[in-house]
Amino acid sequence: MEEKHILDQISANVNTHSSPSQLKITDIRVANLNGAPKHCPLIKVYTNQGLVGYGEVRDASSATYALMLKSRLLGENPCNVDKLFRRIRQFGGHSRQGGGVSGLEIALWDLAGKAWGVPLYQMLGGQFRDKVRMYCDTDVDGKHTGLDMGRALKARMEQGFTFLKMDLGIELMLDEPGCLNAPLGFLENIRQYSAKAISHQRGSIDYDLMVGKNYEIFTIPHHATGIHVTEKGLDYLEHYVAEVRSVIGYEVPLAIDHFGHVCIEDTIRFAKRLEPYNIAWMEDIAPWHYTAHYAKIAQATTVPICTGEDIYLHENFEPLMQAGGVSVVHPDVLTIGGAMELKKLSGLCDRYGVAMAIHMAESPIGCMAALHCAAAIPHVLAVEYHSVDIPWWNDLAVGIDNPLFRDGFARVPDAPGLGITELNEELIAQHIHEKYPGQWEPTDPWNKEWANDRTWS
Repeated sequence: MEEKHILDQISANVNTHSSPSQLKITDIRVANLNGAPKHCPLIKVYTNQGLVGYGEVRDASSATYALMLKSRLLGENPCNVDKLFRRIRQFGGHSRQGGGVSGLEIALWDLAGKAWGVPLYQMLGGQFRDKVRMYCDTDVDGKHTGLDMGRALKARMEQGFTFLKMDLGIELMLDEPGCLNAPLGFLENIRQYSAKAISHQRGSIDYDLMVGKNYEIFTIPHHATGIHVTEKGLDYLEHYVAEVRSVIGYEVPLAIDHFGHVCIEDTIRFAKRLEPYNIAWMEDIAPWHYTAHYAKIAQATTVPICTGEDIYLHENFEPLMQAGGVSVVHPDVLTIGGAMELKKLSGLCDRYGVAMAIHMAESPIGCMAALHCAAAIPHVLAVEYHSVDIPWWNDLAVGIDNPLFRDGFARVPDAPGLGITELNEELIAQHIHEKYPGQWEPTDPWNKEWANDRTWS
């Protein structure tokens, strides 16, 4: 009897819910949220043992990037994360095109963690920290001054944020005479066709931005727009930053994003104006793949230069690092290829002496993935938290801290996988994207999608 009692006690403390070696993927389904903060395609990966893994396609993307991979994963054991990633990685690409591979890689880790009873950070090598600093992007609607932005940032500090970021770009000067120089009529085209692109940061990018004249204007790269900032324009922007600093002080880090599609020479002129204001970084001031442009800008200013949210796979960051083009990289776990790729990127950061912050403008699924990665890498400045003004965001996931953000930090969950026990299905139903209705509906047409995937002969 005593031996049976001991066995019962042991069994009560052993995870018998899953047999990891026999786990198989049986289905993949999606639900498209809107306004969390953008269009967020959520993923569920189902298994033969009742375990469900959660993933997410990069914000403002398409669930198709994940569904096209379904037939390549059905019947496979999700615990073989590296094996399956190597099979699907060829179907990813930069920016949102990496979202399917990345989101499914996260769902595989979630399943592996649930099957083995360990959190994601442990599978990545363990913790360097049990809570992660968060920073919050900050917008001010409509025409405003640096004092207005300073007050908005001050409110963030009062909420507990210890690291700040703001948008600062040429859109502030579109209606200011004499601040911008461009081919006559072109600025009017930007106002007419790209206004949504300039102001989309709070919500989802509309479909109509990607068609016709809107798309033509939206996709002109920085060096080809012909837009220049005048001395008056530089004075205007410098005064704006000075006003911001007059409100928030100089002790708190302040990063800058969304300068605009302006040639690198004017970016350098602007960066030099910013040097007295202790800027944490200037972000995405050129298309990321123009390595020589980044090197030229970085060598011309003492303001740290940052990019990376649109880069797929860790090795594609290395040319920028080798050239000295970045002081900070800014990967998104849902673009880079998932958790292991971000972990590998941290090794490059150590090799080249480059800092890392993590981009995150997604649902709690993407956020938990970012937190686990940040916990498992040696050095990280902060993780972005883009949904602080969305009151229902935290309630989407059950099992995580609520509120998640406390005193400048978010705690890393200790529960298996991502740490999310279930999703709030009623809340998801209330925020389903109106153009993509349906919640976890069957995706059988993708079961037999097929091609000869070998990329060599």
